[in-house]
Amino acid sequence: MERTISSPRPSPAFSPAVRRFLDAPGRFAVVATIDPDGTPHQAVVWYLATDEALVLNSRAGRRWPTNLRRDPRVSVMVADAYHWVSLRGEVELVDDQARAQADIAAMARRYHADDPATAEAEIRRFQHERRVSFVLRPARVAANLEG
Repeated sequence: MERTISSPRPSPAFSPAVRRFLDAPGRFAVVATIDPDGTPHQAVVWYLATDEALVLNSRAGRRWPTNLRRDPRVSVMVADAYHWVSLRGEVELVDDQARAQADIAAMARRYHADDPATAEAEIRRFQHERRVSFVLRPARVAANLEG
């Protein structure tokens, strides 16, 4: 498998192995942002992987989305024991409610694939919230998927 993948291109496509790892059920991302005083802030979040990006979504007003609105630099880690994928770059803000709601609905269905009723209940709850999505087309992708 892969050891490290790195690219100077602004939007590298995920390799098939990285995409399989990101698409596996039950994995969460740890998002690291920068607080106004320069200290790091981390949060565990749901995500969706596309061919070239990672989509993150949150209720507006939380700390990590507020940080990304101010400073779009981010580091994201998805890990499963000793296997991991790390992504770094700058996010694109998606403040359109229809798209942000569609993103969180897709995430609810992904994370509750074994319980569609719970997914739909979550989606109904999220519909009453102002949501925001961020698209990360990483400048750097590193991975340890061996063994």
